[in-house]
Amino acid sequence: MTDGQAPQIDTTVPQTARVWNYWLGGKDNYAVDRDLGDQIAKEYPIIVDIARADRAVLNRAVRYLAGEAGVRQFLDIGTGLPTTNNTHEVAQEVAPESRIVYVDYDPLVLVHARALLTSGPEGATDYIDADLRDTATILREAGRTLDFTKPVALMLSGILAHLPSAEEAAAIVRRVMDALAPGSYLVVVDGTNTNPELNEVMKIWNATANPPYAMRSPEEIASYFAGLELVEPGLVDVTRWRIEPGETLPLHNLVGVGRKPA
Repeated sequence: MTDGQAPQIDTTVPQTARVWNYWLGGKDNYAVDRDLGDQIAKEYPIIVDIARADRAVLNRAVRYLAGEAGVRQFLDIGTGLPTTNNTHEVAQEVAPESRIVYVDYDPLVLVHARALLTSGPEGATDYIDADLRDTATILREAGRTLDFTKPVALMLSGILAHLPSAEEAAAIVRRVMDALAPGSYLVVVDGTNTNPELNEVMKIWNATANPPYAMRSPEEIASYFAGLELVEPGLVDVTRWRIEPGETLPLHNLVGVGRKPA
């Protein structure tokens, strides 16, 4: 949570949440974010498609979890700026009693936290101002809204690659999943290093924006699901997860949903 002081927003350096917001058609960004977003989109036009596909697959995953899987609690770390079809909106549309906790540390996200804290009367939402690495704070604060004796869906979309190593990312995933009840789920969406053109574009990002983004191999992303049961169709491109088959080209971003066994 916050100490009551207004967060300091740096408008001189592009920020991940704000550039992503720009690509998704949002208005919560600054000229420096739009400039970088345009520069990357010029070099790699499908980056906007990636942003939208990531959002769409996250919505499908939440809908699956709240519906078919019967999950009623969600811990969404690396929330980003609110757009449309946020986790609580999708989950509560399926199951109004769903409880959602958002976690982020970006100052502008904090400013807009109130937009995330709107819940139907049957459910609940909360927001935690914390870094992904601070799992102790996240779990302690989330426990005020979520019941960790019951299944929770841990949502990590586009956040683990902001850690410098896959080993550190996997360790953080394990720490949080170890605290969750059997029957809990892990959802990961992240970019891979399998496209040389995208790898070159990410060099522009990492030279300019904050925080940097480390592309992972598919094997490294798969390591996050160690000990979990992958939901069909497994760890696949975001254009292939529970969507009607079509001619859409792969975007080199992977998504997986794994269940913690009993």
